[in-house]
Amino acid sequence: MKVALVYTGVTKELTEMVEAEVKKQIGESEVLTLSDPSIIADAVKAGYVTRYCTARLVSMYMDAIHQDADAILNICSSVGDVADSSQALARLTGVPIVRIDEEMCREAVRQGKRIGVMATLNTTLDPTRNTVLRVAREMDKRVEMVDVLVEGGFGLDPSQFLELMAKYAKEIADKVDVILFAQGSMAYAEEHIREVTGKVVLSSPRFGALALRRALEVKGLI
Repeated sequence: MKVALVYTGVTKELTEMVEAEVKKQIGESEVLTLSDPSIIADAVKAGYVTRYCTARLVSMYMDAIHQDADAILNICSSVGDVADSSQALARLTGVPIVRIDEEMCREAVRQGKRIGVMATLNTTLDPTRNTVLRVAREMDKRVEMVDVLVEGGFGLDPSQFLELMAKYAKEIADKVDVILFAQGSMAYAEEHIREVTGKVVLSSPRFGALALRRALEVKGLI
């Protein structure tokens, strides 16, 4: 069994968290890692996911399929719409393309009505908010959204990032039931933010790994 992890940007913390969660859910398997940091860099520069970003991401999906991946986990939430648009392709090839964040968004809707979305990049806020609103409609629930752009958070070292995240999280704690991290790279702050706010805090790696497992179960590989 081979799974492909597709990144648009890679940090040591992110890859370690994702790989640990994937191993926990599916055990020992061959892991194919594909990344193209230029995708997120160009999306941030443009302010949206351009057609060239989309083309490069779909090319990575195709590369994973050519390398005999049984399933693909799309790590970047900023390009979630591309993963959604590629589902027909996934069905035709028999290689599921799983978003890392969709099940996290569903869990947020299960847990509360007022949902705060934290991100360090503007390009990640809209896709995550839209996913929460979509799954809420599918679940026949109404939610209220609070967006939080953690300005200056991108690229900080872990200790500085935790401090900055706590500052922003405390400012919205009284306004939300659930705090959602829009980027998988923020996941290491989950426990700290839960402690300082007393709120339900959700990050995507474990939910993405669980969704990947379910996709492999459907194929009869687990």
